[in-house]
Amino acid sequence: MSSNINSVFYAESYHPIQAGSIDGTDILPHDNAVYRALLCSNAALYDPTGDPKIIGDPYCTVFVGRLSHLTTEPTLHKAMSKYGRVKNLRLVRHIVTGASRRYAFVEFETEREMRRAYQDAHHAIIDDAEIIVDYNRQQLMPGWIPRRLGGGLGGRKESGQLRFGGRERPFRAPLQPIPYEDLKKLGITPPPEGRYMSRFQVPSPPRKPRKLVEKEEYSYKRSSVDREELSQRSSSMERDEHRRTVGRKQGSRKRSYVEEESQYGKSSEDRPECSPKTTSIETDHNYKRSTLDREEHYHSRSNAEGGEISRKRSSRYKEERPSKRHRHYSRSNH
Repeated sequence: MSSNINSVFYAESYHPIQAGSIDGTDILPHDNAVYRALLCSNAALYDPTGDPKIIGDPYCTVFVGRLSHLTTEPTLHKAMSKYGRVKNLRLVRHIVTGASRRYAFVEFETEREMRRAYQDAHHAIIDDAEIIVDYNRQQLMPGWIPRRLGGGLGGRKESGQLRFGGRERPFRAPLQPIPYEDLKKLGITPPPEGRYMSRFQVPSPPRKPRKLVEKEEYSYKRSSVDREELSQRSSSMERDEHRRTVGRKQGSRKRSYVEEESQYGKSSEDRPECSPKTTSIETDHNYKRSTLDREEHYHSRSNAEGGEISRKRSSRYKEERPSKRHRHYSRSNH
């Protein structure tokens, strides 16, 4: 006890009677609010997960208190964005009037960014008001009882409901040991002593359990593997579709080639075969060659037809020439 005489300690779990004591050694509630919080705790009347407005990861969320009445969501978002990427923000307002209740919950993208805001944003100035920043005790501190049920932490001295054990107002070094025997006789659950630290040290918020971290890493790896498999499957499907498209184009080109051969009366044996592996250069060469063959065929055919016509004309001229001469000779004699 002598080594911790100049130290303070922070509660790791919430106990209503201990929270109402300056050194955490009280055994009986000293006001009605503490008594009401003790009844709620023993009867388990408070459900920390029963609020439907609570969303997001509690390990990435910070509590921001003592805000100015003039602070709005955009102003708070801009101020907290200095410490990381803000994923979600909820400024608590009065259910009837809509006025700010002067506290909010800010969720960051990662736990590292949340710890940075927890470390650096405490006692920052927003709209001429000095704020306090704490971790999300509502979901992460075992046995938590909110202020409206007599619990909570901090408070104002004039209200008479001071609560100790938090970051802003930790427990002082115990003036006497916690009377565990007296608490056992009275049937009261003994409060935990918490963690002893110096006044210059900053208590770290609870870390995410290893099981949850491994589960998130496994889900992230599995999602990345699924994305890779999906991308590979889509790329293979695209390659298959490209091959089918190329095959259809080459098949249609081959059919048109065969139809041209059948149209111009040329057998496929005299022309190069168009296989699916034929390159575009070979196809152009074959097309030019077939064009030349057709032109030669037309020229030869036209020359042959022209020769026959000329021969017919010459033979008919030869036959008609003697008759003309005979008629001319007979006319001259007469």
